[in-house]
Parts: sequence; structure tokens; C-alpha cells
Amino acid sequence: MTATPPSWAEALLRVFLKPADFDSVSGDLLEEYRDSIHPVRGQRGADAWYVMQVLGFVSRSARVWAVLFGAAFVTRTALDWLAPPVDFHARSTVSTFLGAGILVAAGLWASLRSGSLFAGTLTGVAATAIGAVISAIGAAGLLAIRHDADTMAAIRASGGLPEVFELPIMMILPGAVLGTIGGVAGTTIKR
Repeated sequence: MTATPPSWAEALLRVFLKPADFDSVSGDLLEEYRDSIHPVRGQRGADAWYVMQVLGFVSRSARVWAVLFGAAFVTRTALDWLAPPVDFHARSTVSTFLGAGILVAAGLWASLRSGSLFAGTLTGVAATAIGAVISAIGAAGLLAIRHDADTMAAIRASGGLPEVFELPIMMILPGAVLGTIGGVAGTTIKR
């Protein structure tokens, strides 16, 4: 019996690659899976290896958007803490539209690249999830550098630390929706 990787992982790989690249990349991964990895690691180990390879393609596909999304959050956090406004409305409106625009653009780009609507959705999710990690690391770094009484008061006035660390994670579902909107636009343009 021929060893085969999880079919869902291969389907995910198809979503994140250009159609012209899928056969060669998938073939190379499958060859390594069957010839090198499966004989040494067994079915479970080989499947885990294959999934990690696919997740590498997913993260590389979303990394620019994730960095932009995470950087937008860190920038907003730094502004709120270091230059607190009297009214947060204008700043929150700008940062909301910037974040939404990044995720719609991520979905658009992914769908234009792969021709798949689902690529937009998954890129929105991946960009948001990776961006949340970037945001948490950036906010923790800011907090380590600046934690004097004035900064702590500004943090409380801007929504507190829970908002800083939880909001990016809570954006994963809206990231899927916004990525899907970009995906719809991308597949419509590609037709």
C-alpha cells in the first residue's frame, strides 16, 4: 500500500499555491514524504511532517499581511500609551479601517494569486492569527520598556492591558470575514 499524506493538507496546499506551481510543489513534497520521511517516521510522524510543510506555505503566504496587521496594532498601542488623545474616537476609526483594509487586501491578493475564494478566507485567518502574536510580542516589549506611572495610567485610559492582548485574538473571526470579502473580489476580478 502506498503511503499518502492527509488529503485535507493537500487541499490546503492547493489553496495557497498558484495553480501553475501546485503540481511541482505537491509532487516534490509527496516524493519526500514517501521516499524519505514515511520510512523513518511512520505514518503519524510523516503526516505531522507533511502538515508542518503545508503550514509553512500558509504562513509564508500570509506573513507580509500578518506583519502589516500586527504592526498596525503595535503602532496604535504605542500611540495610545505614549501620546494618549483626549478622545479615542478618531484614532480608533482610523485603526479599525486600516486593519480591515489590510485583511481585505490580504484576501484579495490570495484569491487573485490562487484563483480560490477559500484562499482569501484562510489568508485573513492566518494573517490575523500571526498578526496577533506579533502584536502581543510588540505590546509586551513596549510594556517592558515603558511601565512608569504615566504610561500605566494611559494604558488604563485606553482600555487596559486585557484589550491590548485580547483584541488581536478576537479579530480572527472578523479576519475570516474580511478575508472572504477580499476573496470574493479577487475571484470576481480573476474571472
